[in-house]
Amino acid sequence: MALLVCVASATGILSPKSVAQASGTAYNFLDVTSSAKIYGLGGVNISLVDDDLMSSDQNPALLGQECSGQIGIDYMHYMGGSNFAGLRYAQGAGDHGTWSAHVRYFGYGSMEERNEFGEVIGSFSPQDVAFGGSYSHDFNDRLRGGIDLKLIYSGYADYTAFAVSTDLGINYYDPDKDLSLSAVIANAGGQVKRFTETYARLPFDIRLGWSQTFGSFPVRFSITAWNLTKWKMPYYSTGDGSIDSEAELKDGFASNLFRHLVFGADLISSENFYIGIGYNYKTRTDMSTYKRSFFSGLSLAAGLRVKSFGVGLAFAQPHSGATTLMVNLTCNLQELIR
Repeated sequence: MALLVCVASATGILSPKSVAQASGTAYNFLDVTSSAKIYGLGGVNISLVDDDLMSSDQNPALLGQECSGQIGIDYMHYMGGSNFAGLRYAQGAGDHGTWSAHVRYFGYGSMEERNEFGEVIGSFSPQDVAFGGSYSHDFNDRLRGGIDLKLIYSGYADYTAFAVSTDLGINYYDPDKDLSLSAVIANAGGQVKRFTETYARLPFDIRLGWSQTFGSFPVRFSITAWNLTKWKMPYYSTGDGSIDSEAELKDGFASNLFRHLVFGADLISSENFYIGIGYNYKTRTDMSTYKRSFFSGLSLAAGLRVKSFGVGLAFAQPHSGATTLMVNLTCNLQELIR
């Protein structure tokens, strides 16, 4: 039984209590982006149109010919000693299509393994591996659709599971207004092989996104609405997190609304660098059972490109005891060999 608690904790990324108040699903690592830029813009953004291959993990319709020949590596030091890493490659297919292949590893460090009596019998290192591919197609100059398929293997001590996840996305982009609108059905699928007799659900979601610049002002603004399969997303606030603090249920209109929204802004005055900032109210409130810092819910990103090579960095501090860092390294192989 204790081992199963560890399994729930690992697959949910956060502690069991946080997972319960967040979604009640497993496989929540699927929502952790592989893009440093996206992570710095709040962790969720399905409408960011550029030539960065890593951003396409949010919406397969963001994958396009402009990403052809790119290869990208991502690494993230996450909360609780977790470390994630991945590899992604894209290639054009004809005049209107693009495909990509990707793999990502999620490791959660070492945990104690206990028997049904609570006795420590050893240790284990839980892990998840997701690998798959994406395909996008340009319907016309402004509309593109895409599909992504992931095969997921999970191993926790003697327990293993296998799942299949699919994302479907569409993007409309108006270059005259620099306006991008997107819709995504995320994490559709389920377990093919279970850990036990209990079925673990994927974090199925419907998402809408908007990104746009205004005139010559070199800042792009984004708003992403997610967790749209349900309206009510209550959480318990414990104030400053001290022992004497009493938990208070937060379930008002404004609280529910903002837990569905992620805000981002990035400076795009140059093709060679970017700076971004994001705010995710749900991340901040999910950390309400911990001692939050001023930075809880905020995230920062910066990137630099030199010829065919690019590097991206992102930083966030969900609560005072956890600092997360993400690094992206990209290279356009087609430009490199010219």
